[in-house]
Amino acid sequence: QVHLVESGGGLVQAGGSLRLSCAASGLTFSRYTMGWYRQTPGKAREWVATITWSGSTTYYADSVKGRFTISRDNAKNRVYLQMVSLKPEDTAVYCCAAAPIPDRSPSPDEYDYWGQGTQVTVSS
Repeated sequence: QVHLVESGGGLVQAGGSLRLSCAASGLTFSRYTMGWYRQTPGKAREWVATITWSGSTTYYADSVKGRFTISRDNAKNRVYLQMVSLKPEDTAVYCCAAAPIPDRSPSPDEYDYWGQGTQVTVSS
């Protein structure tokens, strides 16, 4: 059974930093492209960032480009999201997801597995 478990969320002041982690189990992690999404109540789920199998290619939403960095450690079956210069509008539940797509950024419906998410709250 596949599990994706996020951690690292919390309450931070605007301008602060957080590092999210997603631990994967039950799948061949190195064969999955990993993504981070976020969602707030009443809004559609928003794609944040993606990293391909090997970690050689990353993709970012314009809203986070230059502030967020996605990375992965295939030996530890983990994907990370380093977030700096956080803004109140970054407040959301952040979820990681896994897609068996090797070399591009998958569409949301191509992700096979999703985590439950971790809450990030940025105060002004």
